[in-house]
Amino acid sequence: MTNKLLQNKFFAFLKLIRFENLLMMVLTMYCMRYFVVQALLKTTNLSDNLFFLLVLSTTLIAAAGYIINDYFDVKTDQINRPETVVIDTVIKRRTAMLLHIVFSGIGLLIGAWLAYECYALRLVLFQLAAITLLWFYSTNFKKQLLTGNIAIAFLTGVIPFMPFAYEVFSGVKVNTAFFDQNHHEIKILLIISLIFGGFAFLTSLIREIIKDMEDFNGDVQTGSKTMPISWGIITTKVVTFFLLVITIGILGFSIIKLWQWHHKTASFYLIMTVIFPLLILILQVIKAKTPFNYKIASLLLKLIMLFGVAFTFIIKLIYEQH
Repeated sequence: MTNKLLQNKFFAFLKLIRFENLLMMVLTMYCMRYFVVQALLKTTNLSDNLFFLLVLSTTLIAAAGYIINDYFDVKTDQINRPETVVIDTVIKRRTAMLLHIVFSGIGLLIGAWLAYECYALRLVLFQLAAITLLWFYSTNFKKQLLTGNIAIAFLTGVIPFMPFAYEVFSGVKVNTAFFDQNHHEIKILLIISLIFGGFAFLTSLIREIIKDMEDFNGDVQTGSKTMPISWGIITTKVVTFFLLVITIGILGFSIIKLWQWHHKTASFYLIMTVIFPLLILILQVIKAKTPFNYKIASLLLKLIMLFGVAFTFIIKLIYEQH
């Protein structure tokens, strides 16, 4: 039985497209652009309007991915969380499929136009790859061991990298001396974007594995071969533990470097808002026994990811001081 709030078509639609996740995506891209890319580069060539189109294209394709995922996942969701199922209850299946096609098509067209405006048609590969991966994730990869987890983590990891990529591609095409004029800044931007992308990849991968543990019962009954089913819950927890330790280790190295560079505020921020919650998450995952326990762990990880995005503002402050 769908809960009363989701019986409203508007709220059902927001649930279908994972509105809160899309907001996180938009926030990530704008923070990377205004707090990191524009803070480091002397000049920027990608206009605000073109960047808005980039965000819109990415958001539409992501929304289409969430829709098609729910479309093919109705049976599993009816077992794991029947009160949140909106396809076949509030929104018709053919309507969901139409929304997927329309959102993907518009997102791809905007991406193609954007690539044309940036004088780099290869940039449309971002949109093509995302649409293709999201389709195969929903139809095949999601039920396979690790394949679906890695696909979603990869797409999540690309998002912080996109503002940098589009800015540099458009800059080089518009101004042939752009790279030479901003060589040092571009190198630093590449490193920062890769660090944020790596953080997004690891946290997203961990979250996908936690969600697989949360959805264990439904996945078993629908024939999925996720990590908890193939390797068992205990082994999956061990893998999750080591992924969290790797994430903490990488962040720890970054904190040491920030401390050596006399950015103590940035170091304290990461310790209190990211490292400490990750340690709590380790305990939460170890103790988790019920789907609700895993749900709490997943929500905590979302909060950690939000604090990670907010670190872009710290980067802006650091470079404003220099």
